[in-house]
Amino acid sequence: MAIFYSLALCLLVSFFLLAHCAPQSSLITQIPGFNGTLPSKHYSGYVTIDESHGKKLFYYFVESEGNPSKDPVVLWLNGGPGCSSFDGFVYEHGPFNFEAAKAHGDLPTLHLNPYSWSKVSNILYLDSPAGVGLSYSKNKSDYITGDVKTSLDSHTFLLKWFEIYPEFLPNPFFISGESYAGVYVPTLSYEVVKGMDAGVKPTLNFKGYLVGNGVTDEMYDGNALVPFAHGMGLISDELFEAVNSECKGNFYNPLSDACDSKLAKVDEDIEGLNIYDILEPCYYDDDPKEVTDIKIRLPPSFRQLGETDRPLPVRKRMFGRAWPLRAPVREGIVPTWPQLLNSESVPCTDDEVATSWLNNAEVRKAIHADEESALGAWELCTDKITFYHDAGSMMKFHRNLTLRGYRALIFSGDHDMCVPYTGSEAWTRSMGYKIVDEWRPWTSKGQVAGYTQGYENNLTFLTIKGAGHTVPEYKPQEALDFYSRFLAGKSI
Repeated sequence: MAIFYSLALCLLVSFFLLAHCAPQSSLITQIPGFNGTLPSKHYSGYVTIDESHGKKLFYYFVESEGNPSKDPVVLWLNGGPGCSSFDGFVYEHGPFNFEAAKAHGDLPTLHLNPYSWSKVSNILYLDSPAGVGLSYSKNKSDYITGDVKTSLDSHTFLLKWFEIYPEFLPNPFFISGESYAGVYVPTLSYEVVKGMDAGVKPTLNFKGYLVGNGVTDEMYDGNALVPFAHGMGLISDELFEAVNSECKGNFYNPLSDACDSKLAKVDEDIEGLNIYDILEPCYYDDDPKEVTDIKIRLPPSFRQLGETDRPLPVRKRMFGRAWPLRAPVREGIVPTWPQLLNSESVPCTDDEVATSWLNNAEVRKAIHADEESALGAWELCTDKITFYHDAGSMMKFHRNLTLRGYRALIFSGDHDMCVPYTGSEAWTRSMGYKIVDEWRPWTSKGQVAGYTQGYENNLTFLTIKGAGHTVPEYKPQEALDFYSRFLAGKSI
């Protein structure tokens, strides 16, 4: 009997160690470039979602600086498609602010970010789908993918990740993202809810989702630019009236030469602007790039990228997270940004800080990422994948989720011209839900930070005053404020 109990105890201890060794093996003990003390634990590594293909998705997990055992777990996804979620980690709401290296070859210097979203939540950054960022597959057929497959793979990742970190299963769980993640977020949320309905284990404590300046619907996204440009004073009353008259409200799919001519005039008036934030300057690379011949209508501002004689220092980080001006995402192949511009370098941007840090061998080792020889160099946005938009409009997903009571925050930087707030405002209003919180300003530090309108079924639309396409990058304090309030279920 004593032998039996000893054996049982050994088995129990072995099971306990097995259940807890994976997180410990993923614990990050030092961060190259950072010399301070971390305010919370960081974990990172791979989750294999297909053993036969060797398909592995990379994550970086930051525990909350508050109460990690109680605070929400929030998944963050950047868009593209084909762009790494380290974009959000490095440049938006991650635990560090990155200071560019003073000498070529040196690592950036990392400082703690006072507006990190880990102040109030556990946050999980995921590179998805395989082929993006530090995620990859040994079977290159996995690099042909789309909305549906990406949502299935990300759901598989979540189930396996929560098996590794079961202590976080009771925490409220939210899914968030921006730009093309306006597709990733609702489709993945729907898969999670389907899994919960079907009794799939482990059971996730899913509560809701957040989408920033997100792709949603071909019609609403495509028709957003003209009213935005008029409202911002970028085109005249006369042109606005003429384009309305000729296009009859259909700006994204011109059905007449007269409409097309007026839209060309709109493009001409706004072509010199930074589409990601109309208040910011936009400078161009002096090395001309040939634009790929694809079957979408590109505005002159994109056709001329890299073709001007303005070899000035680039505006940092304006590229890689949005779809081109007035070219809404349609069914079929969605060119990734490098494919779209047929260029290895990215006009109008400089991602040197993230690129130098994530391609450093010591950093790769510290964050448990495979070596460059195994998966290649980290890129903000990749051309490795062929991506299909095959889930249709996101409105049916939003309707399904909100009618079931899941909380949704749709937020927009109001100076983004790539996915303008006018489109998000229009589609949220078109849901037909009763207004329960009429349009009003919301504040941060006693100042008006934007405007919000709340609808029944837990749907909230929010603008952030003066912010561009990547809201936490432009307005970090305000972003942390609305994020904190939403997670806590408070009025924003």
